[in-house]
Amino acid sequence: MSNVLILVEGQTEETFVRDILGPYLWKFNVFCIPTKATTKRVASGPDFKGGIVSYGKLKFDIKRLLEDSSARLVTTMIDYYGFSSRVPFKDKISGTDCFQRVKVLEKLFAHDIGDRRFSPYLQMHEFEAMIFVDPCELDKVSHTHTSQELLKIRDKFKSPEEINDNPGTAPSKRIIRVFPSYRKTVHGPLITGRIGLEKIRKQCKHFNQWVSKLEKCGLKK
Repeated sequence: MSNVLILVEGQTEETFVRDILGPYLWKFNVFCIPTKATTKRVASGPDFKGGIVSYGKLKFDIKRLLEDSSARLVTTMIDYYGFSSRVPFKDKISGTDCFQRVKVLEKLFAHDIGDRRFSPYLQMHEFEAMIFVDPCELDKVSHTHTSQELLKIRDKFKSPEEINDNPGTAPSKRIIRVFPSYRKTVHGPLITGRIGLEKIRKQCKHFNQWVSKLEKCGLKK
């Protein structure tokens, strides 16, 4: 069994890794261990967890995970939205589309950490993009009729991962606009779990590439 440590942005991503991604990867002999990013450290008592406050704190958390010699791989599940403006090498991000830009940023991120076991993943553009894979599941969970509005948004883009690229409005804000009661930590994992990894991977190529990389961790000797 290969241990994969995943530094996640918050509770939503932690639940997704624990309840949806982790059980799927078991059959590839991959054991995923999610850890929420630390927002504040204190001298005594528990640290505050969840959210990316600064690149320095994030880097510290990653370095701590890399101290675990049992880890085959250390990776991340962090929203590209917001993160790209916090890195000290943001001026080096380039590319003609969001997929090129995120790959450049991930390479810069990996280079800055400087450990061969570290392979970052940045969610395009944030977790809620995956809900746009099948917005009808939101209706079933919320007992509302918002999916048609979300499908209209989805149809303007080639893939859910491109929502927020142009024009610049984050997927979560688009969902809240039509469904004000949306709660990320409650609805996010629930809806993506109903949609299923297979559908998400088919429509979200950057996410699919990450999952494929994790699958291979369990196949390596």
